[in-house]
Amino acid sequence: MRRGLPAAALAAAAVLLAGCGLKPASAFIPHIEPGSIRPVPNLKDATIRVTSKEFTEQIILGKIAVLALTAAGANAVDRTNVQGSVTARKSVVNGDNDLMWEYTGTGWITYLGQENPVPDPQKQFQAVRDLDMKRNRIAWLPPPAPLNNTYAMAVTAANQKRFGLTDLADMTKVPAAQRTFCVDPEFFARNDGLRGMLKAYGLSYGSSVPATNVRQMSSGVVYNAVSSGKCTFGEVFTTDGRIQALRLHVLGDSKHFFPNYNPAITVRDSVLRAHPELTALFAQISPKLTTGVMRNLNSKVDVNGDDPVFVARDWMREQGLIK
Repeated sequence: MRRGLPAAALAAAAVLLAGCGLKPASAFIPHIEPGSIRPVPNLKDATIRVTSKEFTEQIILGKIAVLALTAAGANAVDRTNVQGSVTARKSVVNGDNDLMWEYTGTGWITYLGQENPVPDPQKQFQAVRDLDMKRNRIAWLPPPAPLNNTYAMAVTAANQKRFGLTDLADMTKVPAAQRTFCVDPEFFARNDGLRGMLKAYGLSYGSSVPATNVRQMSSGVVYNAVSSGKCTFGEVFTTDGRIQALRLHVLGDSKHFFPNYNPAITVRDSVLRAHPELTALFAQISPKLTTGVMRNLNSKVDVNGDDPVFVARDWMREQGLIK
């Protein structure tokens, strides 16, 4: 897709891209020059293998890491776009790759098997950092990015205004007949999904939210379903570019029900010991990655059809990190 499409076309593009999946990202590394990221003598010609998961945001973050390492003088090997979280993670743990961006909530719950997320983002980062180092000798580089790619509920601007919706606590303002939800099957089934969210905010599935008020569909279809009025509330991921393209509004989570998913660079301890400068290198980047920034970058790929490596490069140039 190209820029300048009308809103209806953007909506259709979002659904089509979600259904078809992102076209494979290339391992091409464009020519760049150092900006505020300066060459690091200890990284000169050091081979650092970067991996990522296969979804848009992870690929963009992976490209950012590749370009940052290249600007610092390393021989960055692009192994981004790996199918599945566990596969990418194992490749770092077992030494096939060296580093990747990972989310604090994923590390804590999926990899470390913890059932209770930590509400405070910084304390969650510290907890996953300490336990992952102890168990797996995997280092999490501070600081984590402020962006939080977690679950949320989104509504249209019209419904936000009509019912006065700014937070999940406001779901009770909507009459029961119009308290409708579009969610994917996984979110519907999870203990920390729909039922848990409703309970946390004083509602219950089957009574104050009748079963007939909940529609299950693939996660990619939810965005357009909310936008077109098929339901009042839709399950979204907070950094998804379709939120911006479809002008949806994300509701706050005042009770901190959903876990924090803040990304940080994860790297094997042996690699970090050999190249401790990696911490300072990525500390220049992480604070700039907010939820709004990531949503915009994701939109450039998922809605406009841009190549992730050029999206990453252009953003890094805008920030003065590279030239």
